[in-house]
Amino acid sequence: MPHIQIKLFKGKTEEEKQQLATELMKAAQKVLGLEDKSYSVAIEDFLPEEWKGEVYEKEIMAREDLLYKKPGYKM
Repeated sequence: MPHIQIKLFKGKTEEEKQQLATELMKAAQKVLGLEDKSYSVAIEDFLPEEWKGEVYEKEIMAREDLLYKKPGYKM
């Protein structure tokens, strides 16, 4: 069961987040071929000042071996 987890800066509307979740699921379905009910999508908002410690260091750099697309920025 694929679970897609997105972390982004606060400020996106609920409609934008719902559209993102829908489009990500469609892309995953195209590749993996599973039904809608197989997917879950979570979106977590962060303030810009939280990003370095909570996301970049803990989720990106500390788990770099899991990345299929690395960020093009450094902090």
